[in-house]
Amino acid sequence: MKLLTHNMLTSHVKGVTKGYPLLIKATEVKVSEVEFNPQFVSRMIPKLEWSALVQAAEELGHRQDLPGDLVPDFENNEEFLKKVEVIEGCLQCPESGREFPISKGIPNMLLNEDEA
Repeated sequence: MKLLTHNMLTSHVKGVTKGYPLLIKATEVKVSEVEFNPQFVSRMIPKLEWSALVQAAEELGHRQDLPGDLVPDFENNEEFLKKVEVIEGCLQCPESGREFPISKGIPNMLLNEDEA
């Protein structure tokens, strides 16, 4: 699960009013070199909650090159976003504590019948 994906996930457990941002408990993290796509980044950044992205990067120990505030001209800076991916671990709802497993890079956000 990539950090950009994490930024768009929330807990929908019944009764939860503050299900975002999900906490990350990773047991395996991977940093991969991928081709930089400035058009994709320039479209995605405005849709993100920057503080949640910074918090997630910090939880994974990969905050070193990520500024606390959004920098100008981000779409032209190839070093701006590292491709950090959680391979194994879980996401945790900040309110209910419910954990959503991440396996082989895919978060399972399915709820049990009594949680919907």
